Amino acid sequence: MPSSPAPDADNATAGDDAVQLCHDLLRIDTTNFGDGTGPGERAAAEYVSAALDAAGVAPTLVEAAPRRSTVLARIAGRDPALPPLLIHGHLDAVPFDATGWTRHPLSGELADGCLWGRGAVDMKGTVAMVVALARHWARSGTRPRRDIVLAFLADEESTGEFGSRFVVARHRDWLEGCAEAISESGGFSITARRESGPDTGREVRVYPVAVGERGTAWMRLTARGTAGHGSKQNPDNAVATLVHGLSRLASHPWPTSLTPPVASLIASLEEELGLTIDRTRLEQEAARLGQLGELFDCTVRDSANPTVLAAGNKVNVVPGQAHAEVDGRFLPGHREQFLATVDRLLGPGITREFINCEDAVAADHRGPAFAAMADALRAEDPDARPVPFVMSGGTDAKSFARLGIRSYGFAPLLLDPSLHYYGMFHGVDERVPAAGLSFGVRVLDRFLRTY
Repeated sequence: MPSSPAPDADNATAGDDAVQLCHDLLRIDTTNFGDGTGPGERAAAEYVSAALDAAGVAPTLVEAAPRRSTVLARIAGRDPALPPLLIHGHLDAVPFDATGWTRHPLSGELADGCLWGRGAVDMKGTVAMVVALARHWARSGTRPRRDIVLAFLADEESTGEFGSRFVVARHRDWLEGCAEAISESGGFSITARRESGPDTGREVRVYPVAVGERGTAWMRLTARGTAGHGSKQNPDNAVATLVHGLSRLASHPWPTSLTPPVASLIASLEEELGLTIDRTRLEQEAARLGQLGELFDCTVRDSANPTVLAAGNKVNVVPGQAHAEVDGRFLPGHREQFLATVDRLLGPGITREFINCEDAVAADHRGPAFAAMADALRAEDPDARPVPFVMSGGTDAKSFARLGIRSYGFAPLLLDPSLHYYGMFHGVDERVPAAGLSFGVRVLDRFLRTY
């Protein structure tokens, strides 16, 4: 673990600072197992606090529980009449199995132009960019256009109970006046070529900016039956009841439905790349388009994936109960019909309860915030093609939406075409390009000084 923050030398560029900060953060273990057994975020929060404090940005550290730490700070803007902008990011990371990695997930090693480690893209690299930019502003006397509220949070990789939900419930005074926010999972580049038109074959980079998320329905299912000897016929077998219901759920062909931002994404891809996307066969089109198809593959329908099974403790005993957990996601406005479909597919004999349930959230993909982000990307990359998209998963944006704050996914990264961004989320060999972090700092600087 690093013993002190990244050096605050006057001649260090914000990009160099971001690389050093990311390296150090990756070496701090903030694994979140979701059951309270991990190390917590305290060490990373103390590191970020010290890095900000060294540059004259006064941070406040709050805790929802021992070692479940969040850092809050505020940077004054040039125009106090404008509503402040929230920048939120999380300090925790998902678990890893080091045996499958090329370099150790806690090494932060710089190799092949990338910083390697769990959380590199999700999302310690982004935290490093924001902290580096705040330090650069403090050193240079630069101020953003509007006040900036920084929230580096605990527990995003679980329910947010010890992070964003805690801040919304107990420290909402920090968020007073905030109407919009930016955070993870948007603004990264996908290299593609135009398929038709006068520039056929020209290489361009698509930058999806997230303007929404599907709703979350994490459910615990229970089937109850008659316990008995495993050698006897048992028409009331809880395990059988549960697996039959799960089979129906897992094989259900959820119908497609285009929400306005996803429809806008597809139209933008067609325009920017000179291609045609058949809306009657979106699953096949997503597969054909590869990484571009991943931008809409999971957000044109609801989904329900069984993820956990538990039943019995001995092979010759039929248990009286069987349990499962399901990761459900639904499109905006689909909550009730989604849950009704789940209940119909599960059938009688299976009850469900929520582990976590949050509605879908959305921001304005046609408004000034999105336009300012697009302008900042194009200023740093003339081949940038910003497009709106909706995230298939969820973030702390859902917690802040309870206060009416609309979040965008905007963590700019210029990626090598060989790097599969989505494949690194929660995956093996997660890494982020050092040059990409420097690019991201420049884009964020342009955006925040003008918006």
